[in-house]
Amino acid sequence: MNNNNITILIVDDEEDMRNLAQMYLENSGFSCFQAANGEETYKILKEESVDLVLLDIMMPEEDGFQICQNIREKSQIPIIFLSAKGEEWDKVKGLQLGGDDYIVKPFSPGELIARINAVLRRVGNFNNEEDLVTIGKISIDKKARTVSVDGKVVPLTLKEYELLLFFVKHKTHALSREQLLENVWGIDYVGSLRTVDTHIKTLRMKLGAGDYIHTVWGIGYKFEVPDE
Repeated sequence: MNNNNITILIVDDEEDMRNLAQMYLENSGFSCFQAANGEETYKILKEESVDLVLLDIMMPEEDGFQICQNIREKSQIPIIFLSAKGEEWDKVKGLQLGGDDYIVKPFSPGELIARINAVLRRVGNFNNEEDLVTIGKISIDKKARTVSVDGKVVPLTLKEYELLLFFVKHKTHALSREQLLENVWGIDYVGSLRTVDTHIKTLRMKLGAGDYIHTVWGIGYKFEVPDE
């Protein structure tokens, strides 16, 4: 993957860790910003063009989980958690809040770069076709990463957005929960297949798309446009 022109925001209250991560990233061709807390994070995201956030969890004042929640209220930018806490509960919580991956400290340069590239590749695969897609009453603006229903913008989490794009890209195909989990959450996701069901339930509710996302008993789900 060509990492030129890709900018990553490193959020960690420890300056040494920020500098170490920045060294790894710049050696692989990425550009970087640094933030030591939530306030600096929000300011950079508002003022600069950032493609991915590396977010530490254990920080004073606002922890990484809270910062992730606040980012997700306004943005679907990819987020990778960094943490010395490797318990499964922490990983599951981070991913449920909208994180795209979770790396346990200490990590090697190779693992960090591989996981960043995997997340960017997954997001890029969803966005490498036409910028504006209209299917039935649903419109998807890939440049702005927004979804509208009958002209009204509907706020989706990053995973809901990626799930919808994957359905649209494979419309009329019966997709298993395993396929959806691997392609939207990634092969290393530590959660269960129930995550897929929960997100589809929420996506149906937000889009009013019960007629679009069908349950295929014994297999999984299928996306079809009524009367198309």
